[in-house]
Amino acid sequence: MSTAQSTLTRFRLNGAPVSIEAAPKDLLLDVLRDVFRLRGPKYGCGRAQCGACSVLVDGKIARACVLRAARVDGAEVTTLEGLAEGDRLHPVQQAFVEKQGAQCGYCLNGMVMTACALLAQEPAPDRARIREALRDNICRCGTHQEIIESVEQAARLMAAAREVSHG
Repeated sequence: MSTAQSTLTRFRLNGAPVSIEAAPKDLLLDVLRDVFRLRGPKYGCGRAQCGACSVLVDGKIARACVLRAARVDGAEVTTLEGLAEGDRLHPVQQAFVEKQGAQCGYCLNGMVMTACALLAQEPAPDRARIREALRDNICRCGTHQEIIESVEQAARLMAAAREVSHG
């Protein structure tokens, strides 16, 4: 991925410090998949329009298929693989399992990452807000109802966890 024009790019990936030589044209999606061998973010459209490549950059949703890798220098990048803690799924992942919010799984990365970003900002969104947040993620399998229910379930799971921790 590096050329003579490469620069050292340092960032945290799923909680761990990493560094790469990134050329100005290197895309974050290519770095995540080809260098770090992560398979959560997917190549979908290459135009930031389908959501399959979504990651969190400093807690905000970003489309890795159009984001230059050098732009994440100093940032915290979280992929689908970085959500779980060991064998314990993140509440959003758990909710998608419980509510069967995935069919083929291609859109799943974008749906889960977008739901995480939404729930971090807005812990109890209503259905209209969930739909609005997910509107830029394309699902061709027709599991929209299950996806909405998954996000609602995730909000409940996260609220219950907050109650336990604040005891």
